[in-house]
Amino acid sequence: MKRYPGKKISTAVFISGRGSNLKNLLKFSKKKNSPIKIELVFSNNKNAVGLNYAKLNKINTLFLSSKKFDVLEKKLLKVLQKKNIKFICLAGFMKVLTTNFITNFKGKIINIHPSLLPKYKGLNTHQRVLENNEIYTGCTVHFVSAKLDSGKIILQKKIRILKNDNIRRLSNRVLLEEHKLYPKAIMKILA
Repeated sequence: MKRYPGKKISTAVFISGRGSNLKNLLKFSKKKNSPIKIELVFSNNKNAVGLNYAKLNKINTLFLSSKKFDVLEKKLLKVLQKKNIKFICLAGFMKVLTTNFITNFKGKIINIHPSLLPKYKGLNTHQRVLENNEIYTGCTVHFVSAKLDSGKIILQKKIRILKNDNIRRLSNRVLLEEHKLYPKAIMKILA
């Protein structure tokens, strides 16, 4: 999905927490050569700090919550269609999207994950990497598929694990790489 020359693609970012990748994507989206324009930030967590970044940047926000995630997704799909959203970036979104939702945006949803996929899918990646005495870790941007953290890989960044790394230090070092990798991956597939 390439953009028309000069026309940015209407994009939504899904978050659940602090929003550091959202903050980074907002900064990236404002660059002249960026192919995306963030039109909506959605969260399933009303206390997500990232919602504040969106509001500060005058981006529409949406919070939806439901015990039945498929009900939530139906409401969300209606909003995305109404706002003419064409591309979705998951940035610390802690819910697994259903096959039905993914089918509606096939090839147009990407995610960033803090490991070198296909290793360490899911949660607690840094803890598991350290427990297994890995030499390297990193981050991956991939297309979202129905299977958790299993979509086609767009880009990866590998970093060496240091002797003094603990979960917090490693998490911070990987996060710095995520902030560089996500915009590169978007440029690779959209520009």
